[in-house]
Amino acid sequence: MDDIAKLRRILKDNRTIAVVGLSANWYRPSYFAAKYLQEHGYRVIPVNPQYDSVLGEKCFKALADVPEKVDVVDCFRRGEEIPALAREAVAIGAKVLWMQLGVASAEGRRIAEAAGLEVVEDRCMKIEHGRLFGGLGWAGVNTKVISARRPA
Repeated sequence: MDDIAKLRRILKDNRTIAVVGLSANWYRPSYFAAKYLQEHGYRVIPVNPQYDSVLGEKCFKALADVPEKVDVVDCFRRGEEIPALAREAVAIGAKVLWMQLGVASAEGRRIAEAAGLEVVEDRCMKIEHGRLFGGLGWAGVNTKVISARRPA
């Protein structure tokens, strides 16, 4: 389990986040997590071959296409995709490989840590930011829709 001091330091010191698998659909977890991070001063870089832009930012097809320095690679992808993403994160010089809730990969962790990256598994950046830096607003998930149904 990742300790509180490590999570707090990562969130405080790393401000540019490539969100792999960021969806343009407002009801997807990747969208509202990235929106929250954007609204709290982080530079969010969308990485998803399906879109030209998300949240007002140019969207890149792959991590290798991102033309600027990335601190954190935030992965909204399945566990079996993480080893390849870990290699890409190493190749672009990222500092942190972050796997979202429900995502873990021993091989991905091994690849990233062997190259000197810090690794966070099975945690949400939005939730951790709200928990560790509370009082900054929008700590919950307010989609302004009261329904258990998925949008059509």
